[in-house]
Amino acid sequence: MHKISLKDWVVLLTIVPTTLIGLGIGGYFSYNRYVELDEYLTLRAKSIAEPIAIVGVEPIIEKNRDILRRLIGTAHRNHSDIVKNITIFTADNQIFVTSAYHGDTGLLRLKPEQLIPQQTMVEVVPNYLIFRTPIYDDIRQQSPNLVYENALGYIAIQIDRNKVQFRQQSQIVIALGIVVFGSLISAIFAFRLIKNVTRPVTSMVQAVDRIREGKLESRVSGQLVGELNFLKNGINAMAQSLGDYHDEMQRSVDQATVDLRESLEQFEIQNVELDIAKRKAQEANKVKSEFLANMSHELRTPLNGVIGFTRQVLKTPLGDTQRDYLQTIERSANNLLAIINDILDFSKLDAGKMVIESIPFTLRESLEESLTLLAPSAHKKNIELSLRIAPQVPDSLIGDAMRIKQILINLANNAIKFTDKGAVCIDVDIEHQQDNKASFKVTVTDTGIGMNSEQQKTIFEAFGQADKSVTRLYGGTGLGLVISQRLAQEMQGDIGFISEEREGSTFWFTFKCEINPVILAHALPVEALASKSILYFEPHTHSRIATSDILTSWHMQVMPIGTLDELTTELEQNQHYDFALISHDVTPAALPELKALIALLQKRTNTIHLAVNSNSPSLHEVLIGNGATSCLSKPITPSRLAKSLMPQHHENTTQVPIVGEQKLPIKVLAVDDNDANLKLIHALLAEQVQEIHTACNGQEAVNLCQSEKFALIFMDIQMPVMDGITALKTIKAQTFNDETPIIAVTAHALSGEKEKLMVEGFSSYMTKPIDESMLKHTIYEYCDLTLLSPKTETTAHAEIKSPTVIDAASFTLPIQTNAIDWQLALTRTGNKVDLAKDMLSGLVNSLPETKSLINEAIVCQDIEQVNTLIHKLNGACCYTGVPALGKITHQIETMLKQGQLLDQLEPEFFEFFEHIDNVLDEAPKVLEEVEELSSQS
Repeated sequence: MHKISLKDWVVLLTIVPTTLIGLGIGGYFSYNRYVELDEYLTLRAKSIAEPIAIVGVEPIIEKNRDILRRLIGTAHRNHSDIVKNITIFTADNQIFVTSAYHGDTGLLRLKPEQLIPQQTMVEVVPNYLIFRTPIYDDIRQQSPNLVYENALGYIAIQIDRNKVQFRQQSQIVIALGIVVFGSLISAIFAFRLIKNVTRPVTSMVQAVDRIREGKLESRVSGQLVGELNFLKNGINAMAQSLGDYHDEMQRSVDQATVDLRESLEQFEIQNVELDIAKRKAQEANKVKSEFLANMSHELRTPLNGVIGFTRQVLKTPLGDTQRDYLQTIERSANNLLAIINDILDFSKLDAGKMVIESIPFTLRESLEESLTLLAPSAHKKNIELSLRIAPQVPDSLIGDAMRIKQILINLANNAIKFTDKGAVCIDVDIEHQQDNKASFKVTVTDTGIGMNSEQQKTIFEAFGQADKSVTRLYGGTGLGLVISQRLAQEMQGDIGFISEEREGSTFWFTFKCEINPVILAHALPVEALASKSILYFEPHTHSRIATSDILTSWHMQVMPIGTLDELTTELEQNQHYDFALISHDVTPAALPELKALIALLQKRTNTIHLAVNSNSPSLHEVLIGNGATSCLSKPITPSRLAKSLMPQHHENTTQVPIVGEQKLPIKVLAVDDNDANLKLIHALLAEQVQEIHTACNGQEAVNLCQSEKFALIFMDIQMPVMDGITALKTIKAQTFNDETPIIAVTAHALSGEKEKLMVEGFSSYMTKPIDESMLKHTIYEYCDLTLLSPKTETTAHAEIKSPTVIDAASFTLPIQTNAIDWQLALTRTGNKVDLAKDMLSGLVNSLPETKSLINEAIVCQDIEQVNTLIHKLNGACCYTGVPALGKITHQIETMLKQGQLLDQLEPEFFEFFEHIDNVLDEAPKVLEEVEELSSQS
């Protein structure tokens, strides 16, 4: 916005008002003079016309033109400055006499339609005024009060306006000149004022601006008058004060700077000391974590031996006291092993080394396995343990089943531990599902002792207990909930609880998993149960609802009953049921009632199935001997229930499923530098696809891809000649397999490595050992099955989901060793005995040379060679049952990739060579036992 300056204000307040006042006054007087001149002219014209009109009555009556001519001639001469012509007209508008015969009498005559005016009237024409005055005979008028009806004629005078207009214009010019003169005088005084006032003020403003910019030496000079001089002195005094203040402030700033510099030096010294203390604390924390991990590992190895040999001794003939002592040893060792496992998990989580797996699994089967482990603890306290999985929860998932089971077991174990009577109920539901991702919620509710508000505040603290007294009743490390919380967070979930003292607790945890499009679980053969009726008695509401959901999903007609009175009433109605499922207490006092109930039920059904809180074989035999068809240990699971209701359809459930003869008509390439690994992946792929090609390094894979088109490529990462990443880029750029999905396969997976490989261009990622379910899922997801014919595709999918079976139970070794796990070897080779034996033999035969080469590389400090040899051995251990050797090899490879030196890994290498020796010592006996079993089968 434009600001008006002081100079502008002076001009506005001096010249403008003066000019406006002058214009007002001049205009007023000019207007008055203008009107006065017009009135003067009118009066003179009337003073000429009206006397002549009075005098001219007789001459007009008598027609005496000479008298009137002399009269108007005299008047014309006397007023010739303004009169142009005087003419007398008769009543019939004819010229009677005129003073100027050459004048324009037509201008003076009335128009034919105009009447003679009754009084003097004026008409304005250009440059002239025409005055017309009527001539009446007043003497002869009969009634002086009557309006004159007939005029004798009228006098017309032509008045010249030029002189009057000139005088009017002159008056206006004079007034305007006076106004201009006044304005000029006002302007002179205004500019004089501007010179004496505004210029000093402007100089003061400029001086103030310079002072504001920091030029404190600026001063206003010159001798001023009046208040301006006071203002000048004030500004100069202010500038002086500001200069003094600035100098004082600068001295203070200099002093403060010196003080601050000294303080910063002190802070820097303190920061260095704090950094040293922080590093010491971090080093101490690292040493603590490493100590916990190492001690946990060192303790677990002998404990496994103690537990294993204790179990072996328990199988021999023993006295009662000896058996009791050994069972006590086993329980104590198991408790100690659980504590060590908790400490190891806590140290891994604390160090950020816990890896959440992404492998296919079946949710219901995993949860049922957890309940099977928890059941004995619940039976011992006669606690009702039940599981209900919502029908809409998907079963085939991709995630870390072991960690999910670990959290559930921790929460359920706590619930059982702190519950003396009542029930522990587990509910599983789906919270949210979007595309192929889903969030699940597991709730564990108990009727135990609960917690007060103070205990709830510390429940998730490490090594914390709700009861911290010396005489506390419940054991444990206080790590279970902490580990569960961190595991839930690692799986993108959370954990929480609601508890009231003496009212029980409800713990819940959530986790996220990917929904597997490949159906892993095989449907139970329960088609024959459809439309069958079953009488179901269960006093506990949650168990009754959970089992009723299972039976209803099998399309059975369920009659759920919650009390003995209702059961008795139902049985008295003489209705027959195909099955009866009865849950009853099996305490000694309740057994007679249960036996009587079985006898009563035999009249209403042919098959009676009991569900009891006991896994005692002798008790089950007693109840079956009293008329029960079967006896199930709680909690009831779908597989157990189906096996009891339809035993004829479950005779071969112990057999191991394998894929049938028909395979997918696709061509697959497998690339790996380890012969054993290549042999195994070839065997696993041979069960599912028709044509497999193999390559020992990246260059061979590129050569094959230049001449063959593959549906899928499995690529190892670390290989000689050409590594997997280089091979991938070459295949994508130089072959016609540029659109072929390439799956990275590696024995080692550091944090962030998967994302790095995906950025490099790999379609997916698999870790060794390759899981058959994961392999099947990968083929299903990345193979373009739309290229197959509809019939072939349907059959192929059916083959993937509907396997045949072979019996592998006979190849389970009766012996147990610390270094070799034959059952694990079978699992990792898809229950192929010959392949497992060959791979174990190949590993054992290569170990002496591998050990020698690694020793030489360590002596020469050749980290690259050690890394190569360890990586190759790690891949071989992934497919053989040597868990201890595989674990330490994996650990050494991780540390090498993290940049640790060989000298820092001396303890790990000492343990590594010890495990190699253990495998070499135990392998001959294991292989001999395998040979014997193979020959017997």
